[in-house]
Amino acid sequence: MGEIYFDNSSTTKVCREAAEKVMETMTQNYGNPSSLHALGFAAEREQNDARAAVAGVLGARPEEITFTSGGTESNNLALFGAAGARRRRGSRVVTTMIEHPSVLNAAKQLEREGFDVVFLKPDQWGNIGPEQVFEAVTPDTILVSMMCVNNEVGSLLPIDAVPKAIAAANAPALFHVDAVQSFGKLPLRPGTAGIDLMSVSAHKIHGPKGTGALYMKKGVHIAPRVFGGGQERNLRPGTEATPLIAGFGAAVKALPEPRAQLDAMRELNRYCRARLAELNVAFNSPENALPYILNFSGGGIRSETMLHGLSAKNIYVSSGSACSKGSPSHVLTAMGLDRGRVDSSLRLSFSRFNTKEEVDIFIEALKRCFSELAKRA
Repeated sequence: MGEIYFDNSSTTKVCREAAEKVMETMTQNYGNPSSLHALGFAAEREQNDARAAVAGVLGARPEEITFTSGGTESNNLALFGAAGARRRRGSRVVTTMIEHPSVLNAAKQLEREGFDVVFLKPDQWGNIGPEQVFEAVTPDTILVSMMCVNNEVGSLLPIDAVPKAIAAANAPALFHVDAVQSFGKLPLRPGTAGIDLMSVSAHKIHGPKGTGALYMKKGVHIAPRVFGGGQERNLRPGTEATPLIAGFGAAVKALPEPRAQLDAMRELNRYCRARLAELNVAFNSPENALPYILNFSGGGIRSETMLHGLSAKNIYVSSGSACSKGSPSHVLTAMGLDRGRVDSSLRLSFSRFNTKEEVDIFIEALKRCFSELAKRA
């Protein structure tokens, strides 16, 4: 049996188109894009082409796209940059308790620096209510940061309520969305959704690790965090990682149409839920979650033990965010789930390359693991 990879929310296998473009750029168009010669111009064209591809998916202008090293840097640049630029206009920052660590820990640092940070609590399914947003956003709110899709349970957060809440409070707030898990999967266009800043990443869409982007709406200004030679409009100076950026662009161009792919993922998710229900597991993902993600608990066996048992069978899943390094899930904990359920949780995350046949193999392997590991307990 070949490997079965259900950990695509952690990272994805690089697609052929992206891998070939990275190699081509490293070996042929390898010039510094700031150099004033033919190789430099060729490298700059690669970057411009990738920038246009990312902007196209977002319905944005190319000049609204700043390349970064990935989602974590984009999130940090957005939070610290926005707070730094607007701190004279207010002190409140609104986010949630279930953000990715790169937002959550940045928000905690802002709190230590004197900002009034509000962390919205989810319900038992990882949902945040629109009414919570309206209650939290006040006239002195300068930033709201909310993920589009939760990376552990797939819940869809009420990002459409945020611009309305900001307008209702007459707040000077910028709105940042961590769209790392939704980019290329949901047809979200920040310009029409009232979003000022949006983070995306290449390695979640079968692109290379080490590159991502921050969308910044034209006319919005944030404080830079790094200073250097002026690249990326002074927001992210330093010689650009052109091969990775070019690979990012190639991965974007290889994306299937989001709505059609969403239908395929719903079918795969429904099938997997039905098969898992045979094992009497408890689902932690809500029914209306993004179908790319399915989180469940079962068997009373610790997640780490199950991961090793499945890995021995060449099946790869996760117990939550890869950035948590095995710590108990802050997302499931915030949802109020008991410790036993948190400690036995597993997250399946699918890509367009997964199949129902792989689900069947996974289910049989999971049954064997439950049986084998229960005997040892």
